[in-house]
Amino acid sequence: MSDEYLLEMKQIVKTFPGVNALRGVDLKVRPGEIHALMGENGAGKSTLMKCIAGIYRPTSGEIVFDGQVRTLYGPSEALKLGISMIHQELSPVLHRPIMENIWLGREPLNRFGLIDHKKMYEMTKEVLKDIELKEDPAALMATLTVAKMQMVEIAKAVSYNSKLLIMDEPTSALTEKEIKQLFSIMRKLKSQGKSIIFISHKLDEIYEIADRITVYRDGAYIGSEKTEDLKVDQLINMMVGRDVNEMFPKIPCKIGGVKLEVKNLSNSRYFRDVSFTVRRGEILGIAGLVGAGRTEVVETIFGIRPGIGGEIYVDGKKVEIRSPADAIRHGMAWLTEDRRQSGIFPMLTVQLNIAIATIPRFLNRIGFIKETRMNATCDEYVKKIQVKTPSLFQRVENLSGGNQQKVLVARWLMTEPDILFLDEPTRGIDVGTKSEIHRLITTLAGQGKSIVMISSELPEVMGMSDRIMIMHQGKVTGIVENTKDLTQEELMAYATNTVEEYKEACLRLQGGKK
Repeated sequence: MSDEYLLEMKQIVKTFPGVNALRGVDLKVRPGEIHALMGENGAGKSTLMKCIAGIYRPTSGEIVFDGQVRTLYGPSEALKLGISMIHQELSPVLHRPIMENIWLGREPLNRFGLIDHKKMYEMTKEVLKDIELKEDPAALMATLTVAKMQMVEIAKAVSYNSKLLIMDEPTSALTEKEIKQLFSIMRKLKSQGKSIIFISHKLDEIYEIADRITVYRDGAYIGSEKTEDLKVDQLINMMVGRDVNEMFPKIPCKIGGVKLEVKNLSNSRYFRDVSFTVRRGEILGIAGLVGAGRTEVVETIFGIRPGIGGEIYVDGKKVEIRSPADAIRHGMAWLTEDRRQSGIFPMLTVQLNIAIATIPRFLNRIGFIKETRMNATCDEYVKKIQVKTPSLFQRVENLSGGNQQKVLVARWLMTEPDILFLDEPTRGIDVGTKSEIHRLITTLAGQGKSIVMISSELPEVMGMSDRIMIMHQGKVTGIVENTKDLTQEELMAYATNTVEEYKEACLRLQGGKK
């Protein structure tokens, strides 16, 4: 056995019913190394990591950890060996405190054998302090944003003091500031000799933090290189098997009249006096930092959250929307930011996940589903959006994250909407699938659909939008035309409510040039 590597995975094969997820793949990770795994959704990255974390048993192959061949019979055994994992899809116990989520199953006990809540509170404070999270350990997880839930998951993983820490898309819901905090933690762990496997679809993050990159495609091992030796275009070609030149394939669309108008919409907690319009064929981007109220605005328009004031107009007519059913009747569709918690039904088939919003369309006169018609329609959308699935009857939880996202897009397109709200439509999706989703969005705009797209990635907002609305702490700070002169710095100035200072600084610089 080699002392050079902490982890060696040799010729790992993993099959599921109808799916050959891993086809004899390898991975070697050195002690004190940050090792990135790259590949499109469905490449097998998460499946491979679940094999080392004890969640899946490989069909065949060998796992060598810390110099010994290991057979992992469950996650608890992996944890005992010093392997912990932060999962891509969060699964917090929402109605229990932060501290119980972190120490679940390993709570400190007092001399009577009862849980020592005071000690657990103090232990949690220390762990949260390490990652610079200032939440009360007694706060319920349900009160946190998705980004803060992610940070709690990171705190939990760090608390195990493991030799190998697996991070599967840990930055997908984090702000730029929080990502810097995470990278600082990762570098600290690396300096302590710990190894980190880092999965991300964000190329800039990979090149900033990783020492080495291993690439997989369609369940097969493609190659492994030092980060400094691998150019971006080479990496993308390894991942997708082709060049991806157009990340934002925005096509010119005919902009029509106002389709949706929102006037002075307010919510008692998250935002106030939000007004904007969206025209036919237009993509309106919504930018802002986490906590700005972007998602909450869309959820209120869609009838998920109650508003306390304001008006909504569709085609110039005032409408009352008290539930998502009302919104759908008025031609609206909403792609959630958290596909796992509020999007997919993981135990159901691809067919039912796509058709669930339009089931009444497929009922006969006595209330039975016309299976043949429903199957044909779902299959049409699967092919149109290029969902990779063995069949319509595959459980959607067995698909990759990107293909789960495509299933949700198919669901809403089947409602034949005129107004689409897309909340972080490419979060956690690989570069190839991102390009496909972007192409689909601009095609829909070209068909006259009105699209509202929320994104935390400024290049995506700028690459896809016709106009951009920016929010800060529940208020709209600006709505700007997306011209070639618009910069990320200007958008960030709006997002931090410092646009006046930004403009003054620009004027000073211009004056200096003169």
